[in-house]
Amino acid sequence: MNKLEELKQICKDFTVLYAEDEEKLRDKVGVYLSKFFKLVDTVKNGLDGLKTYKKNHYDIVITDISMPKLDGLEMSAEIKNIDKNQKIIIVSAYSDSVKFLKSIKIGIDGYILKPFEYTQINEVIYRVANALKESKENEIYRDRLLELVQVKTKEAKQLEEEKYKNYKDALYTLVDLIEQRDAYTGGHSNRVASYCKLIAKELKMSKKEIDDIYEAGILHDIGKIAIPDSVLLKPGKLNDVEYSLIKKHVEIGYSVLVKSPMFKDIAKIIKEHHERMDGSGYPDGLKGDEISLSGMIMAVADSFDAMTTKRIYQAKKTPLEALAEIKSLSGIKYESRVVDAMLVALKDVEIEQNIDQLPTNEMEKERFSYFYKDQLTQVYNKNYLDLILNQNSFANLYQILNMLFLKNFNAYNKKYGWLEGDLFLKKVTEVLIRNYPDALVFRIQGDDFVVLNHKYIDFKEVYEVCRENFIGCSHIQINLEETDITSIKSLERYIKNS
Repeated sequence: MNKLEELKQICKDFTVLYAEDEEKLRDKVGVYLSKFFKLVDTVKNGLDGLKTYKKNHYDIVITDISMPKLDGLEMSAEIKNIDKNQKIIIVSAYSDSVKFLKSIKIGIDGYILKPFEYTQINEVIYRVANALKESKENEIYRDRLLELVQVKTKEAKQLEEEKYKNYKDALYTLVDLIEQRDAYTGGHSNRVASYCKLIAKELKMSKKEIDDIYEAGILHDIGKIAIPDSVLLKPGKLNDVEYSLIKKHVEIGYSVLVKSPMFKDIAKIIKEHHERMDGSGYPDGLKGDEISLSGMIMAVADSFDAMTTKRIYQAKKTPLEALAEIKSLSGIKYESRVVDAMLVALKDVEIEQNIDQLPTNEMEKERFSYFYKDQLTQVYNKNYLDLILNQNSFANLYQILNMLFLKNFNAYNKKYGWLEGDLFLKKVTEVLIRNYPDALVFRIQGDDFVVLNHKYIDFKEVYEVCRENFIGCSHIQINLEETDITSIKSLERYIKNS
């Protein structure tokens, strides 16, 4: 490719504004330039040139220095003010060092001297047009690079959001698993989250703070995934060792969440939700302002739900009773501002009536049996009787306690062996279950049975079975509404004193 062909190729998409006051020269050069450029506009002075430029803009401006109304340098300076990157070529019939110095300061890109030599015009235009071409290619590259960066940034953001969503979904799945292990715990988490949100709104917290505390409420018991079933699912009271283990769920949950930058804020809230203003809480025994506002909010929300939920060893409180109890501890266990906000936010809250730690389906019943079923007969054991007697004291579930005593059963075991003794106990159990399907049957003290229901029973068929096997038996009936029997111990005292 020769020089002119290359010049045409470079300039074919460019536009030119040519300013020249000599009409013949303007027309002649304009025609010549049209051989290379897509568009060539000509003007007769600098003022017209500036007006035309402002209207259309051009890739290259070629201007004579000496022109009426506004000379080429003045026009060029104005154009540079509009676009400092504008390519400008100066045309001059003489050498004037002052004007050339001025053109350098303006930032002129090329110079053509009169009289014209087309070789010189071609060289100057080639150099300027080639620089413009490279500049535009670089600009296109920068635009594409910027677009690529924006695309990659968007992809990275989407990837981060997807990562966050996946991690969040995984955590929520763990919460669901905890709920399936312990239905009370899962429902508790959702309720605590809702209460936290209501209290935070009452305190005029920011949207992010409200969102964080709600999410922390959902996940605040996630550490229970690592607590042994024998502790987590125990329906009754925990001993000291078991209680120390259950408290570990706070630190476990914190350690799971704090590793992720996106969950650091809520991890701190979760770690603080069992702390108390007077330093009696755990795991760090924080006091007063050492506990964050969000941690204080979750503390009252968690306590409120525990108080208004039916537990095996205690009757649930009404919302007003729970609010009153928490209010009595304002400034002691709980932060005063938070308590005041809670009294407003939760005053009209409605509590689900079916929240209960007792089993509601076959899966829960099977788990429940781990703690409360007699392994030989599969009826309930002494621990469950203790629990039910306690519940009955405030829930009035059963009116009559029927108790059956087997006599000389040890002699039967000695004569026929333990295996036969076990079979006999199973047979007695089968009779009790068949005859009293709506009652609760318990085996206690090895060879005694309790049947709880709403009426007295005569144990007629059981007596017949005992006679057939030469085993003595007797029974008593107790009206629970007329006694203060609330536990195994009080039952034993009653029998002893009867």
